[in-house]
Amino acid sequence: MNDLDSDEVLDVELVNDHLPALANAESLAVPGPDGDPDAWLSPEAQEDVKAGITEGTRDGYEGDMRRFAEWCATVGRRPMPAAPQTVTEYLSYLKRTPRARTGKPYGPRSMDRIIAAIRSAHRAAGHKPPDTMGARKVVLGYREQLAQAKDPAAAPRKASPADREVIRRALRELDRSSLPGKRDAAVMLLGHAVASRGSELKPLDWPGSFTELPDGGLRVMVYRKKRKMWQPVDVPLDPDPELCTVRAVRELVAGLADNGHAEGPLFVRMDRWGYLNPPMQRGGEPIGDPDGRMTVEALSDIVQRSIERTGLPGRWRSHSTRRGFVKSSRKAKVDLVRIGRHGGWDDKSKALIGYVDEEDAAGELNPLAQMGRVAEAAAQARPSDGSVRGEEKG
Repeated sequence: MNDLDSDEVLDVELVNDHLPALANAESLAVPGPDGDPDAWLSPEAQEDVKAGITEGTRDGYEGDMRRFAEWCATVGRRPMPAAPQTVTEYLSYLKRTPRARTGKPYGPRSMDRIIAAIRSAHRAAGHKPPDTMGARKVVLGYREQLAQAKDPAAAPRKASPADREVIRRALRELDRSSLPGKRDAAVMLLGHAVASRGSELKPLDWPGSFTELPDGGLRVMVYRKKRKMWQPVDVPLDPDPELCTVRAVRELVAGLADNGHAEGPLFVRMDRWGYLNPPMQRGGEPIGDPDGRMTVEALSDIVQRSIERTGLPGRWRSHSTRRGFVKSSRKAKVDLVRIGRHGGWDDKSKALIGYVDEEDAAGELNPLAQMGRVAEAAAQARPSDGSVRGEEKG
């Protein structure tokens, strides 16, 4: 499954034609009594359901269910409708079995997602989801076991924050006179400025997503996927030319126009020489957006590649610039509500609170550090004889 920006596991309704592993679901299912005669969806309603499911979630769940069905075939169990014991047995198997790609078993968070995928696939096929209490207890005990062993797999896999200083170091590794360098600089700076996910950078068009501001800045219309809403985000000129998002976007736009791409996707595929929209094939068939629009994975690769050149340790993804925006804002003592509203977080967002808590714990906003400064100031205000200044002696 592709890396997701979300810290959540989504238990969504999938529809049959988006579960290739279950294309022959009737052959996998055990015949049962007739169901509710009203329990069906028209093709139009199925399309509406699909529209509400993100592509990453859909693809991930499909792969999870396909692997579950393959395991069931090897052990002689029924994948659908699955018995609760089958799901529990599968999660126990996953806990103990290294994956070919990584050499390690799935982590608890991935196992939570697999449980959700199995339940969702059952609903999609018209079956009652199996009871997964036993499977969830397997995951709970596994998470506890890893945590006690201080295994990193117990912690959520999060992108490292790319704040202004991290981005500055990454920018200095780019050739910003080249078109690929202009693009990569704009990806990082705009991602930080509007606190975007990679999936929110991908659909940006020039000039359609941008409006000129009177002060020379840009207003960017960002579609916040989690909140299902458009948000105008104002990006002013930065006093530091090296870190100015507006200048970086304009330089990219000018470079694209010089190469015949005056409008359309802002972030487009190009080779290392700057040729736009080079053809890509898989199995002899053309792939990729015909307009050259980059994928979320390609945008994430830019961030990862650019920052890794600096030698800085961390897990760098497109989400790093979103987290880095929070870190940069806290350093500048920006109000938490303003941070959240600029970045499209809900006022009660647990994800944002988690990011802020991590930054505050390591900085001058750490509660103990603040207590220490107050105590130090009080000590400096106290005379050496122990009396309080302002009191009369004797």
